[in-house]
Amino acid sequence: MIDFQTFAHLASIDLGEPEPKPTSVEGEQYEAAVELWRSDDGLVEIGVWECTPGRFTAARETNSEICHIISGRVSLRGPEERTKEVLPGEMLVLPKGWRGEWIIHEKTRKLYILHHDAA
Repeated sequence: MIDFQTFAHLASIDLGEPEPKPTSVEGEQYEAAVELWRSDDGLVEIGVWECTPGRFTAARETNSEICHIISGRVSLRGPEERTKEVLPGEMLVLPKGWRGEWIIHEKTRKLYILHHDAA
């Protein structure tokens, strides 16, 4: 039998103790995350992530990411210097190969879905 899973309200899920953001390039950023679900083959991961204000680099070299902003305010800057603000309730897609920066304007929480490459 295949069943389904449900999760508590994403804004109130305990993410554990925040740690310094390793790819931060501006600000004293801290992040925390919890994985909610992973497919049996390990290729799809769903979780909740939160980060404090600042700026960090990101690269989606081996996976794509879908993000739904739960709270906070961010801007993303892509490789062509195009910048787009993303607000709570909005969703964004970072395709495989995307490189750029996240600018966190205020503490931000997102639901993420990662689709990893097969090994």
